Amino acid sequence: MKAKYNRREFLAKCGFGIAALEFVQLGEIYGHNRKKPNIIWIIVEDMSCHFGCYGETSIRTPNVDRLAAEGVRFDKAFVTAPVCSPCRSALITGMYQTSIGAHHHRSGRGTEKIHLPSRIRLVPELFQKAGYYTCNGFLGNRRKRPGKTDYNFEYDKAVYDGTDWSDRRPAQPFFAQIQLAGGKGRTKKTPAPMNPADVKLPPYYPEDPVILDDWAQYLNAVMNTDIQVAQIVKRLKAEGIYDNTYIFFMTDHGISHARGKQFLYEEGIRVPLIVRGPGLKAGTVREDMVIHIDLAAMSLALAGIKIPKRMQGRNLLAEDYKQRQYIVSARDRCDETVDRIRCVRTDRYKYIRNFYPERPYLQPCAYKDKKEILKALRRLHKEGKLNREQSLIFAEKRPEEELYDLRQDPWELHNLAQDTSHRRTLERLREILDRWIRQTHDRAEKPEPAAMYDSDMKVYVDGIRNRGGEWIEHAKLIESNIALMKKWQAQGK
Repeated sequence: MKAKYNRREFLAKCGFGIAALEFVQLGEIYGHNRKKPNIIWIIVEDMSCHFGCYGETSIRTPNVDRLAAEGVRFDKAFVTAPVCSPCRSALITGMYQTSIGAHHHRSGRGTEKIHLPSRIRLVPELFQKAGYYTCNGFLGNRRKRPGKTDYNFEYDKAVYDGTDWSDRRPAQPFFAQIQLAGGKGRTKKTPAPMNPADVKLPPYYPEDPVILDDWAQYLNAVMNTDIQVAQIVKRLKAEGIYDNTYIFFMTDHGISHARGKQFLYEEGIRVPLIVRGPGLKAGTVREDMVIHIDLAAMSLALAGIKIPKRMQGRNLLAEDYKQRQYIVSARDRCDETVDRIRCVRTDRYKYIRNFYPERPYLQPCAYKDKKEILKALRRLHKEGKLNREQSLIFAEKRPEEELYDLRQDPWELHNLAQDTSHRRTLERLREILDRWIRQTHDRAEKPEPAAMYDSDMKVYVDGIRNRGGEWIEHAKLIESNIALMKKWQAQGK
């Protein structure tokens, strides 16, 4: 992988600074004159940036913080979708899920299938062709159970050689994904459990006992995730491969809460991203905006593998890397709940376009409505106990456009879309989104075919009903929501 470069310019573009000249050897970064590096993706579910290195003070996360101290922390990292399956579909291809038709959550699961556009290859397939052992599993995976994929398209399962790198040939480099439960593993069990009384909530959530306890359990899950990271590092060191391994630590989207998961506010799309490995200057903080599909390109480059021209992710360490002036994230159907939202996020502003403004923010969604925090919020709203900021998410209709000044309003509570003093900003971001939709061939411009929706819903409902017991009533709720979605569509909502 030859390239002509000026070392100083290259390092400056990468955010390392001139001081990094003593620490970074470009040959080491790209694998020249040494054995190929290992690549590990630690992928955590349902978790935002609540780690010490990102400013969280209520808990301690020494192991994730140490990774950041030994490597590069990206301060403004985002996902292309605030829910797992479209996000993971994008990550494993390095492509926007909207460009490859994988944008609806848990789609292509029934008789109607989704196939990737021609010439799109999965990241593990590219690693395999370069001689890497590829695996996807869980921490301490004694049963060798395959790790979560959740891709919304058909693919050859053989792109993964196994579930753990211990099965590779001697000295063979590996590309591994380790899946951690993260926020889905909420618990009160942790060495130093968080006291709900000490929880500090965002201003848009009320200090209700149910919500405080849920947030405390979430922070406990963050601490447990930190412990799991320590276990991974310990194993790598014990095997003598830590110093030749790039570790990527990330989450698949933000915390699963009312304004988080499934929404395009910061709580849903901003995620932690840390990369530690040979040649990367310790303690580097990148403040440019990056998006999680960039990890695909960056990982391939670190292994000396050619990045496909069609890949939309960017190598964050490339000699000719150009910082993003904005990122775009998208939310589409989640389970039975039909929606379409897009956002453009610049360093200062967030522009959101709601394509279904006649619908409430909190449309019926059996997955979210089953959560105790949503039940508590709905109860408090009905009782009139929520203030303006806490009631925003309960609006029966949405504005077609939202605009937030993130410097003045980091919690995204004051919509400036109708403020004439911000008209120029609104128009500029509106134009950016229109151009992005055209240039990336946003497949959501055409509604999801009824046959695909019905096919996916049958699998979804049958799977829930087959659990038996209380899940039978849950399946009936999903069916009721499906009927409502079809009714609203017929009404033009």
